[in-house]
Amino acid sequence: MKPYLFKIGKFELRIYSLMYIIAFLSGIFIASKDEVAKKRGIKDKKIIEDFTFWAMISGLIGARLYYVFFKFGEYAGDPLSIFQVWKGGLAIHGGILGGLIGSYLYAKKNKLNIWVLTDMGVGPLLFGQFLGRFGNLANGEIHGVPTFTPWSVILSGKFSQWWASYQSMSIEMQSKFKELVPWGLVFPKDTAAGIEFPDYPLHPAMLYEAFLNLIGFLLLWFYFRKKEYNPGVLSMIYLIMYAVIRVFVSTFRAEDLTVYGIRAPYLISIVMLIGAFVGIKYFNRNNKIKTN
Repeated sequence: MKPYLFKIGKFELRIYSLMYIIAFLSGIFIASKDEVAKKRGIKDKKIIEDFTFWAMISGLIGARLYYVFFKFGEYAGDPLSIFQVWKGGLAIHGGILGGLIGSYLYAKKNKLNIWVLTDMGVGPLLFGQFLGRFGNLANGEIHGVPTFTPWSVILSGKFSQWWASYQSMSIEMQSKFKELVPWGLVFPKDTAAGIEFPDYPLHPAMLYEAFLNLIGFLLLWFYFRKKEYNPGVLSMIYLIMYAVIRVFVSTFRAEDLTVYGIRAPYLISIVMLIGAFVGIKYFNRNNKIKTN
């Protein structure tokens, strides 16, 4: 798989970038169909479009800054590469924080309730995350650890040959291999996954998350959104959902941002879970929150 849809000269239409464009447009469409938001006073399509735009821009900035903060050594020699976001390098936890800040500023400027806006936005956000992981697949990033099974390694050669190479590996290398699954992917050698694990079948961690994000979106949109929740509760449910999703997927990922050797997604997800449960309790107690 190539990271671009087509190439004309030096111009490449990156699949990664295309997924974000589709996510933005689908986000506007999905939000415009939110009857709960309409009941709470968000009826103007321009508000939906403007909010989606600024939340996405602030989210992208937050996602990039978060990633660069943890990987600054990779950008210190070439600071301008920080702006090459189409090549990947966005962290969703930073995106959530950036999007929340952008939502707050937009709500304050337009005298709207931030939680009504974020409740409207979390469904489209999860759908956008679902699409975004296919951009990661095209880039060969956010891949999983190696897996071991005849069905997956047949893509990169005869199983007997691969088994011989596995037997000769160090214990440390063998320990990187996870559960036996028949759907491991072998990535091109010019991708991050292919460079780190050439010819090895890997867990498609980005597809695991894509599937779970889609399930989360369907639950938010068709089940939780139809409940009579106070403003803010749906946003907290999203945080709980994604925290659980990310902890699960991180167990299969070969690389994650770390803090003192501990995977940052684990730490951030714990904070998200605690904050979300406290938030639900707060919003349920304050049942007279203004909707606009």
